[in-house]
Amino acid sequence: MKISNLENIELTDWASGGKAIAKVDDMVIFVENAIPGDIVNMRISRKKNYAEGYVTEIVRPSPMSQEPFCSHFNDCGGCVSQRIPYSEQLKYKEQQVKDQLQRIGGIGSPLVRAILPSEKTVFYRNKLEFTFSNKRWLTKAEIGNNHDIDTNALGFHISGRFDKVLDIEKCWLQKSPSNEIRLQSKAYALSRGYDFFDVKTKTGFLRNLIIRTSTIGELMVTVVFGYDKEELRTDFMEMLKERFDITSLNYVVNIKGNDSINDLDVTSYSGKPYIEEKMEDLIFRIGPKSFYQTNSEQAYNLYSIVRKYADLKGVETVYDLYTGTGTIAVFLAGHSKKVVGIEYVPEAIEDAKINSAVNGTDNTSFYSGDIKDVLDMDFIQANGVPDTVILDPPRAGLHPSIPKILLEAAPEKIIYVSCNPATQARDIAMLAEQYEFIECQPVDMFPHTYHVENVAFLRKFHTI
Repeated sequence: MKISNLENIELTDWASGGKAIAKVDDMVIFVENAIPGDIVNMRISRKKNYAEGYVTEIVRPSPMSQEPFCSHFNDCGGCVSQRIPYSEQLKYKEQQVKDQLQRIGGIGSPLVRAILPSEKTVFYRNKLEFTFSNKRWLTKAEIGNNHDIDTNALGFHISGRFDKVLDIEKCWLQKSPSNEIRLQSKAYALSRGYDFFDVKTKTGFLRNLIIRTSTIGELMVTVVFGYDKEELRTDFMEMLKERFDITSLNYVVNIKGNDSINDLDVTSYSGKPYIEEKMEDLIFRIGPKSFYQTNSEQAYNLYSIVRKYADLKGVETVYDLYTGTGTIAVFLAGHSKKVVGIEYVPEAIEDAKINSAVNGTDNTSFYSGDIKDVLDMDFIQANGVPDTVILDPPRAGLHPSIPKILLEAAPEKIIYVSCNPATQARDIAMLAEQYEFIECQPVDMFPHTYHVENVAFLRKFHTI
């Protein structure tokens, strides 16, 4: 790998993953932290037929560049598209979907509907997870100071640095009282001398703070402790209980090497062990471990698109693969004869059953297990041949066995929801022998990021 410096290079286009593109002597360079129209100095590392670069200086900003609204923009690495007007962000995301369907999916002229914008471009997330750390990310100015400075942080991990956490003063992603809870938690912990977590030695009392909100005004706070000491734990939890109106206050003790709490017990300290979200006349219960789309308003729009494409008449058997906590399944149950959901995470299936019961739906059934192991023709014969299949896999897309079994089961419609247009396009190509791509609807779930959700509608070919 050859590393070199380049000066006064103009970035001309977008690439996937939020990177910009430059071309120098027929060499394609993918550049982070820049936008088309910027003229930059950069440091690059050359690969076989392309290069990767990062900006050392913006010589002249792009004509469409705007001032980032967040004070943490240069360090956080989260909302990376703040320099771009929202209208331009939408154009890029829509084009990204079209490019992936053409290049990877082999669809010549895909019908891509105009991307659905998010009504909220700030404070749109319903869940954030913050990390307590005794290794705060320091600026160059701070590193140069000789006096002692506080190295404790409560915020987000720096991109590419698992051991460093950026202390956050104000995050623009989640509505009040998220910022207030985080700031009070840090201030109180420092005043009491609590030790913040050290990710290298795996020691420290305070480890994570998870805040969830709902559109109907409910609030969940889950504190993750690195070890359990009842007096300290009770003191911290009582502080939160007294100072904030929290619907569901919980804690977890995590002595593992990783931050995941899915395999740990959650203790309900006060209030309900869940919060509720409302969608039309449906109520969804969300527990500390539950998966729920993190942009609640756009989740409703997303599910409405799925329902429109499904065009159910009340007589269909629907399979909801990767059902999560059953939100799509319950959303469609009132329009279907029967909905069958499959999900890898057992706790999510329990949530799905609860959500189904809470809403009085008696035509759903949920199964836990790896879909590649659960979904076969014996399962389909036992549960009924699907008329419509909903797919909503993780970013990696479908296991190769899933398109094969879908081709054998031959549902009339397949509606594929994806947060990764590249793997979605790959999977659509594997279904192309029997299914026609009709159209898709991109949905912007995450403004100021390069991520885009896409709902694709496939229909079975019929020979005359």
